[in-house]
Amino acid sequence: MIVIGGGPVGEVAAERAARGGLRVALVEHERFGGECSYWACIPSKALLRPGNLLAAAKRVPGVPVGDAVDPAAVFARRDWFTGKGDDTGQVEWAEGAGIVPIRGHGRITGERKVTVDGGDELTARHAVIVATGSVPRTPSIPGLDTISPWGSREATSAEAVPRRLGVLGGGVVGVEMAQAFATLGAEVHLIISGARPLPRLPEFAGDAVIAGLREAGVTVHTGSGLDSVSAVDGGKELALKGGDRLIVDELLVATGRRPATDGLGVETLGLEAGAPLTTDDNGRVSAVDGDWLFAVGDVTGRAPLTHQGKYAARAAGDSVAAQAAGKPVDSAAWSAHSATADHHAVPQVVFTDPEVASVGLAGPEEGKPHRVVDIDIAVAGSSLHADGYAGKARIVVDTERDVLVGATFVGQDVAELLHSATIAIVGEVPLPRLWHAVPSFPTISEVWLRLLEVYGL
Repeated sequence: MIVIGGGPVGEVAAERAARGGLRVALVEHERFGGECSYWACIPSKALLRPGNLLAAAKRVPGVPVGDAVDPAAVFARRDWFTGKGDDTGQVEWAEGAGIVPIRGHGRITGERKVTVDGGDELTARHAVIVATGSVPRTPSIPGLDTISPWGSREATSAEAVPRRLGVLGGGVVGVEMAQAFATLGAEVHLIISGARPLPRLPEFAGDAVIAGLREAGVTVHTGSGLDSVSAVDGGKELALKGGDRLIVDELLVATGRRPATDGLGVETLGLEAGAPLTTDDNGRVSAVDGDWLFAVGDVTGRAPLTHQGKYAARAAGDSVAAQAAGKPVDSAAWSAHSATADHHAVPQVVFTDPEVASVGLAGPEEGKPHRVVDIDIAVAGSSLHADGYAGKARIVVDTERDVLVGATFVGQDVAELLHSATIAIVGEVPLPRLWHAVPSFPTISEVWLRLLEVYGL
C-alpha cells in the first residue's frame, strides 16, 4: 500500500495497514508528522495554554501570580513540542513500525501508481490512500498579495510578538490566535463579518468567546471585513468595511481551508483538483472504480479535525488490510471498518478562555423531534474551580428515542466534559439510563445532573 501524506492521519493509516500485514510506503513532501505537529494543533495550544493558565490562576485568591506571561519562555516551550521542525523522531517511528518513509511529492499517475517528484514510480499491489490534508483558503482582497500576510503557519511559528496584529476571520484559528497573541502582549484587532465569532455554534458560545477576547484586550470589529490592504511606512494599512482604517505590523488571514489536492494528479482520474475527495465510510473514493483509491482526513472534507481524520484512517487502513487478506470489509454502520461517527458525533474544542466544547448537533434540526435544554454551569464544582465562574451547557435530545444527539459546553476547563457527551451520543445511551451515571461531587461534571433534571428526569 502507498500512503500520500505523512501527517498524523497518514501515519495512522500506514500503521494500521502495516499491522495488518502489508508493506507500506509513506510519502511526505514536507515534514513527517504534518501540519498538526509543527504548524497547527500542537504549537497553537502551546501558545494558548500559558495565558489560559494565568487567567485561571487569577480567579482563585491566594495563588501568587504575575500580570503577564513571558513570551520567550512560551516560544521556547512551543519549540520543544515541535522540535523546531526536526522530524527525525517521526521518521524513526515510521521505520520502527515497519513503514517505508519516502521524502518527496507524490503524484498519482495511474491506477495504483504514484510518481515521487517526477522520478521514481511506485506501484501499490492493493491500494493508495490519500491523506494530504488541507491548505489555507485565501480571500480575494485588493493589495493582499503585496504585504506578505501571515497564515496560520506564520502565526504558530512566530519568533517574536508583533506590537500590532490584525486577524481576519472569526473561526477557530482566528479566535485562538487573537487570544494567544493578546496574552503574549500584542495589540490585537479581530475582524469578523458577523455579529459574533464561531457562527456554526450556538449563539451563547460566540457571545462568551467575544467577551473573553475583549477581557484579554482584543478589539473586535464585528460586521466588518477588509476592502483593501496596503504597505505603508511603519506597517500595513487595513481598510475596513465601513470606512475605518487600522495600521498593524502583521495581518493574520484565517478565513478557512480547502482540501489539498492541487498537484496530486487527481485530474488523471477524472476528478477536480482543489475539490474534496468524496468517500464512503470505509474511506473508498466514490468516483473511482476498482476499490484501490482511498482518502482520509481533511482532504475528504468530511470532518476536518485531526482526531476525526485519525479515526477515519483506522477504518481505511483496516479496510485495505482486510481486503488484501481476502477477508470481508464490513460496511455496516459502527463497524470497525466504517467511520460512522463522522455523521453523528464529531467532537471539537476551541481552546480560548472560556473554552468551547461541542459534539453532534449545535441545535435542533427543523422537522425533527428535537428538544433543547440550556442551563448555566452553576454547580459546587464550578464555584470551587474559579471565583465568578461563568459557563453554559446545552444538550439536544431526540425525544422519540430519548437519546442525546448534541451537546455544547462553554466555560473554563470544559474540554474534559466533552468525551462523556461523545460517549452518550455514540452509544445512544437512553436518558433514563444516563440518569444513573452519577457525577462525582464536587466537580463541574455535576452539570450533567442539572441538565437531566431540567429535561424532566
